Amino acid sequence: MEVKVLNISGKETGAKVQLPEAIFGVEPNDHAIYLDVKQYLANQRQGTHKSKQRNEIAGSTRKLHKQKGTGGARAGSIKSPLFNGGGRIFGPQPRDYSFKLNKKLKVVARKSALSYKAKDSNILILDEVAFDSVKTKNYAKMIADLNVSNEKTLMVLPAINNNVYLSSRNLKKVKVITAAELNTYDVLNAGKLLLTLDSVKILEEALAK
Repeated sequence: MEVKVLNISGKETGAKVQLPEAIFGVEPNDHAIYLDVKQYLANQRQGTHKSKQRNEIAGSTRKLHKQKGTGGARAGSIKSPLFNGGGRIFGPQPRDYSFKLNKKLKVVARKSALSYKAKDSNILILDEVAFDSVKTKNYAKMIADLNVSNEKTLMVLPAINNNVYLSSRNLKKVKVITAAELNTYDVLNAGKLLLTLDSVKILEEALAK
């Protein structure tokens, strides 16, 4: 797949890049995408939820009234889950939500997500992205010149660039990551994928295995 290369002003540089078919032109595997996204979202969960069971509630364990003859149900303790302030039945407990996925499956998922983006022509290739200083208006002008201001965008840089990253933080629907951090969820969550030439090379080395 051949794509024209743009500069940060949204103008064509005259160059073109051939996106590798092995990464951007594979038959998407929806189940691999599902598993990878599921793992990503599971890993975002802290798992620190906690409710108290009846043995953790502060309160008397005295029997509230005699067993029989009251006309009501039996009651052994004010800490029973049936009373206000009692322990919670089957409440949430701290746990780890993460689970393991094979590396090869995660590679298939990322290739599938990138292929979907390429198939829908939602990938823009930039020759280079660099700012002289940290200014939000620099990043805002760039996405305006690229005609993607109204869409969610994912900028993929070859390496950490603080000027670009910090300039993007105050903007909605914008995310900046490095090629090494690329994941299936972010690719699918973005409307447009902005890649630099160097980022494409890094992705090719990482995923074409």
